[in-house]
Amino acid sequence: MLRLLSVVLLVATPALAETRQPSPAQRAQQERMRSCNAEAKSRSLSGEQRQGFMRSCLRGQSTGATPQPM
Repeated sequence: MLRLLSVVLLVATPALAETRQPSPAQRAQQERMRSCNAEAKSRSLSGEQRQGFMRSCLRGQSTGATPQPM
């Protein structure tokens, strides 16, 4: 039984250690999210103002002015 367990662990270990890398589009989106989040934090935005800012920032629209809530 111990021998069988050892064989199973040896076979399964490389598959478990393998991690999936994000695609270039996913990496770009993650980086955009990080930078937009950092900018919103530096502007001390919260609530609807933050939501509006994040929405426009993630779309790649101009982030020069803080968008007004609707």
